[in-house]
Amino acid sequence: MATSIQISEDLQKELVKRKFFEKETYEEVIWDMIENSIELGEETKKEIALARAEIKEGRFHTLADIKKELGL
Repeated sequence: MATSIQISEDLQKELVKRKFFEKETYEEVIWDMIENSIELGEETKKEIALARAEIKEGRFHTLADIKKELGL
């Protein structure tokens, strides 16, 4: 059974930007977004938040830093 929903023009534009190919339906776009959010478990979400905090605090190493340290 199909149904219609009302969305704002802004949301419609955002859904268009998220399409992988022109003929992709809005339903497919929405399902992709739902699947992506479901795939991130609680532990993963916590680890992402921790990593973001570490980056904000400057606790990270760039690839250039590592190469220099290893003499590459």
